[in-house]
Amino acid sequence: MISAKEAIDIVLSNTTNWGNEEVSIEFCIGRVLQEDIVADRDFPPFDRVTMDGIAIKFEDFESGIREFEITDMQTAGEGQKVLIGKGIGHEIMTGAILSANANVVVRYEDLNISLKGEKKYAEVNFQGLTPWKNVHRQGTDRKSGDCLIERGRMLSASDVAVLATVGKEKVLVSRLPKVAIISTGDELVEVNRMPEGHQIRMSNSVMIQAKLNEMKIENKRFHLLDDYDDLLSKVGEILNNFDVLLISGGVSKGKADYIPEVLNQLGVEKLFHRVAQRPGKPFWFGKKEENRFVFALPGNPISTFMCFTVYFLPWLQKSIQVSSQKQLYAVLDEDFNFEPELTYFLQVNCQVSESGVLIASPREGGGSGDLSNLVKSNGFLELLPDRNLYRKGERFKVCMFQNF
Repeated sequence: MISAKEAIDIVLSNTTNWGNEEVSIEFCIGRVLQEDIVADRDFPPFDRVTMDGIAIKFEDFESGIREFEITDMQTAGEGQKVLIGKGIGHEIMTGAILSANANVVVRYEDLNISLKGEKKYAEVNFQGLTPWKNVHRQGTDRKSGDCLIERGRMLSASDVAVLATVGKEKVLVSRLPKVAIISTGDELVEVNRMPEGHQIRMSNSVMIQAKLNEMKIENKRFHLLDDYDDLLSKVGEILNNFDVLLISGGVSKGKADYIPEVLNQLGVEKLFHRVAQRPGKPFWFGKKEENRFVFALPGNPISTFMCFTVYFLPWLQKSIQVSSQKQLYAVLDEDFNFEPELTYFLQVNCQVSESGVLIASPREGGGSGDLSNLVKSNGFLELLPDRNLYRKGERFKVCMFQNF
């Protein structure tokens, strides 16, 4: 049996890469970018007007002119017009390119507009005018060729706006694995069935599938009975058709826990089996060659969920080359005692305090089978086996599985 730290190190040192693919911009949210996105022109690409008003030459204002004849109008989307003559202004709209020769925009709120015959005039009644006021200068945000988004970023809606701005109709992202989710156990029935007295509905595989669907990962769910020959045949077939197997159940020391031997017979290299942790002690991890991996998770619901969250998800993020995987820490809000010399992944509910500190409240529940207790929790606090009393106010690593 190895420590939880050793197990995490082994898992994260055995990642892989499924290559890259291009996806359409409208389907790229949540995918990991595998190319640097650079500006194809200046940001903004022209001197952009930020207020409705009139465009004038600051030099005219500085020389004492306060009334400007309006000779034209510049709207957003029009080609640039030219301001010609002294004491002349153009009406101009937000988002428009600044008229050539102009270098300041005076807001309508700072003007008195009047008609004199057929001519229109604007009197400036604002004294604090400075050059380029109300103008977003060309290239002041980014220059053409600047990197806007670095590879390794998990794309969000704000990133999509930038991609669209630079004309990236298709974007290069990490290819995702094809995952098989296998539940084992004669006691399990499908969600839509009424269990008999000795049966339960399967929840582990459905939970994993829902999370993978959220992450846009191609997956398929299988349920296999506790029969050695059947497991050997079907797991072997599945192993040949998927990149990753997530198996729930059949890895402990029971008479019908055949998964470790089945995987051995199928040529899957065992990297470890059994971890000094609670929950999830029987966790098994291995690989076949360099590109097929098996996470065999203990069948108790909390054990499956914890191992999936603490081990599989970070492994996946590293494999698809997410650049930033920040470790969160939370402060325990009450003393907590745990006797066995095991790493304990304590269920907690984390909230941000008024002072901005992440606070963890224990939600221990009824053990590895208390699936309903997860609803009251949003993370696992990692308590190392270097003592048995963990004091209020101490800070520990936390792995979040819901937003707080």
